[in-house]
Amino acid sequence: MTALTGLLTGLSLIVAIGAQNAFVLRQGIRREHVLTVVAVCALADALLVGAGVAGLGLLVAENPVLLGVARWGGAAFLLVLSVQAALRARRPERLDPATAAPAGHRGVLLTTLALTFLNPHVYLDTVVLLGSIANQHGPDGRWLFAAGAAGGSVLWFTTLGFGARGLRPLFARPRAWQVLDVLVAVVMVAVAVGLLL
Repeated sequence: MTALTGLLTGLSLIVAIGAQNAFVLRQGIRREHVLTVVAVCALADALLVGAGVAGLGLLVAENPVLLGVARWGGAAFLLVLSVQAALRARRPERLDPATAAPAGHRGVLLTTLALTFLNPHVYLDTVVLLGSIANQHGPDGRWLFAAGAAGGSVLWFTTLGFGARGLRPLFARPRAWQVLDVLVAVVMVAVAVGLLL
């Protein structure tokens, strides 16, 4: 039951549209390095939840300098990604996956790592919030909760990354890519502004 609670709590936090989910969706639709993206996102979540359960969440929550650096750095990073998405949306003819050059594995890996570890929401959700909730389940139950939350991440990112292939016919049209990139840009700006406020 504790593991199921962790699974459902973890899913409730990561299912929201955000920079990381938008990137996983985009890579899934393009069928580019999906396994790498899914594996990095799921493994990072598992490590961060584990760190939160082990006590890092309390340390982060009590360090205003660390939270401030994460907030401002994360907001700046999200704004840069928002501008990139907006620029892609201006040239929808270049977004057709049948004609677009595939992204390099190294670039995709670095972007996935940056979206994961430079996003303050990841720390607040996985390390601070999930770590705190897990620790309410006692010394033994907290790790079951953490395992459930990590399982939720694996389930979500696998479904999002590999399930996005079903959307490929829709995104064969440049206009659909344009709409997706505009949505991504708006979401990233909203998250960045929310971080700063």
